[in-house]
Amino acid sequence: MLRTRRLLLALGVLALPVWSAAPASADDVRGSQQVVIDTLALPRAWQITKGAGVLVAVLDSGVDPRHRDLAGSVTVGKDFTVGANPPGVAPSRLHGTYMASLIAGHGHGPGGGDGVIGVAPEARLLSVRVILEDEEPGFTTFNSEERFENVVAKGIRYAVDQGADVINMSISKELATKEERAAVRYALAKGVVLVAAAGNDGEGKKVAPYSYPAAFPGVVSVAATDRGLRRASFSNANPSVLIAAPGVDILGAGPGDQYWVGQGTSQATALVSGVAALIKAEHPKMSPALVAQALTAGATGDGYTTKTGFGVVNAARSLAEAGKLSRHTTTAKAAAHDAARPLGPGVADPVQVIHRDERHILVHGAFGVGALIGVAGCAGAAIWLVRRSGRPAPVLTGLIAHDPPP
Repeated sequence: MLRTRRLLLALGVLALPVWSAAPASADDVRGSQQVVIDTLALPRAWQITKGAGVLVAVLDSGVDPRHRDLAGSVTVGKDFTVGANPPGVAPSRLHGTYMASLIAGHGHGPGGGDGVIGVAPEARLLSVRVILEDEEPGFTTFNSEERFENVVAKGIRYAVDQGADVINMSISKELATKEERAAVRYALAKGVVLVAAAGNDGEGKKVAPYSYPAAFPGVVSVAATDRGLRRASFSNANPSVLIAAPGVDILGAGPGDQYWVGQGTSQATALVSGVAALIKAEHPKMSPALVAQALTAGATGDGYTTKTGFGVVNAARSLAEAGKLSRHTTTAKAAAHDAARPLGPGVADPVQVIHRDERHILVHGAFGVGALIGVAGCAGAAIWLVRRSGRPAPVLTGLIAHDPPP
């Protein structure tokens, strides 16, 4: 039976996608994924890399580490929502598990041929819980208490410090905070790729509101496309959108070895994070800006639009573009700056004014003027004496050689 829910996993006005979800049979899973696998050109990309050695942080509602398609790949990190739910209430972890499977699900059974296969099936996952799902009893508390206001910013910094290469944020909200902006800058300075959902408020709108953290400079903002690879009706359209990915009827894993089908920019974001993980696996030192350039240069599209950015992500082409960038680009060495602190030492200190003794300046100036007058007087006296004697003034020839007289 089809169920529909709206996930309002929020800090203030934070909204995750509207998505329809229904359990799916394990036997149908891989076949149901085939359209997405082909759209992203994953078989060709997997000939190069499957994401081994990369850590992707999933900032979400939590990931089930025991799901058979994720077992062995998930590290359960910090829960920044502690205290919102009543004691003894376990998180449902539906949305987070779903996103994690799209990024790095490895399937199960002989050869991993059953279940969900993610874009980067050999990547590792770090679960960082920064949101609650709307059916959790602490949802209202989480949304209303000030102590939870900057959990996303804290989650970003935590993920960076744990060694994440890519951070997936299938979350969005209308208002940004200075702490979130600083956390984004901190992550980018450390070389971490940030990918976030453009949001799902685009229904019936030519230009939808900006969503955060997707709209922060340096973050890869992802829109969703429908089955025809056109902008999905719910997907936000605005100049922050950088790239798009399939976001309608996307199958993924749920907690307790379940499978779900849903839609939203959340799913599209997870797919792009998986491609970013493939790039980082092949080029570990590539900067976030160049990873974004590889993603956009490799996208399938006809130029930029605010609906789908530079087009639909293509893993094989993006890896090829990343290879070109790595051969012709050098990286300047510089220490990462913590955006929460002033830039440079003593910036906040008042400018020191050095006071000079005016009497000393006048005395030294007088001596200087007197010396100049004395020099001028000596020169005038020498000229007067030469003219009185009737002899020509001497000519200094230096080292110039003269021919002898005939």
